[in-house]
Amino acid sequence: MMNLVHLFITSAKPVVEILLITIVGSYMALDGVNLLGEDARKFLNNIVFYVFSPSLIGSRLANSVTYESLMQMWFMPLNVMLTFIIGSILGWIVIFITKPPSHLRGLIVGCCAAGNLGNMPLIIVPAVCKDKGGPFGDPENCQKYGMGYAALSMAMGSVYIWTYVYNLMRVLSNSPIETKPSIESSYKVPLISSKEEEDNNQKVGRWDKVKLRMISLSRKVNLRTIFAPSTIAAMIALVVGLVTPIRKLIIGNGAPLGVLQDSVTLVGDAALSAMTLITGGNLLKGMRSSGIKKSSIIGVLVARYIFLPISGVLIVRGAYKFDLITSEPLYQFVLLLQYAVPPGMNLSTITQLFGSGEGECSVILLWAYAFATVSLTVWPTFFMWLVA
Repeated sequence: MMNLVHLFITSAKPVVEILLITIVGSYMALDGVNLLGEDARKFLNNIVFYVFSPSLIGSRLANSVTYESLMQMWFMPLNVMLTFIIGSILGWIVIFITKPPSHLRGLIVGCCAAGNLGNMPLIIVPAVCKDKGGPFGDPENCQKYGMGYAALSMAMGSVYIWTYVYNLMRVLSNSPIETKPSIESSYKVPLISSKEEEDNNQKVGRWDKVKLRMISLSRKVNLRTIFAPSTIAAMIALVVGLVTPIRKLIIGNGAPLGVLQDSVTLVGDAALSAMTLITGGNLLKGMRSSGIKKSSIIGVLVARYIFLPISGVLIVRGAYKFDLITSEPLYQFVLLLQYAVPPGMNLSTITQLFGSGEGECSVILLWAYAFATVSLTVWPTFFMWLVA
């Protein structure tokens, strides 16, 4: 019983940290304060997207990844993909039961599919590692490898959000994608081929139709939605970590170019605080918005905080039973945690790109992060007890 209470306290500490920083972000976004207004959040979000997050992923991943550790982590990209697929299925079930307006279907599926695999694990894992009496052993090694796991989780989450979820929400959205002058405007692509193109396809042979369709598809797929800065940073980090001569040149206390790693780490350390402050500011918008059914909100919460974590327990423990993953408690904990996090904040960026569902997205995120204070305490407690 005492051990369970200790695990509960350990799980509660990072949640309190997140909550306090989120409250500060909400306060800074108040009209009377206006230090983190809508424009300021957009500018800060761009800095996080293009500078802070890539630096964080690159520094943490390069420092912890080796050929041996990569072989052990091979299951993580598959695990992250499963969280998105299972979440999508649950989202469709929520849509079938609650019957929301058609323009909100993509938002609901996206909220169920895309978890916050970025700043949540990057805050929770170091917090539980600091506890000397925790289940993950030496705090220094726990911090080193745990941040590597969390960085890879963040990188894979970014890949799936901007490829799978982005296009899923794009297809399900009935509203046209307007071209707004913004730094992310290059992510907007047409939904279907033009009528003229379809008429031309009818005049050519079957093989020519296939070629025309492939050419049309290649034009519609914007590689910038796939190779986001965080994804590129993860690729560079893998090269640095896996190629021994480069690793010895950059990584380590005695590395000749170690100042590069130190500089990138220094920049990346700002990512967590910035992302959490932005979260607080965005959630304030949810308090002022309405227009979505309560049943849809409840459905998203039940899907993310009950059924998705339960499916995660079955998948991760099943993978362990079949020797697909190692017995390392910290690694299993991170895999399980990926099923219990709230929806990703990138969803608000995607709705801004589409010009539809921004207010409803803020409402869902508000309630999701409010209930995350309970979910991110209860489920990690159970996960630590399970893996330890």
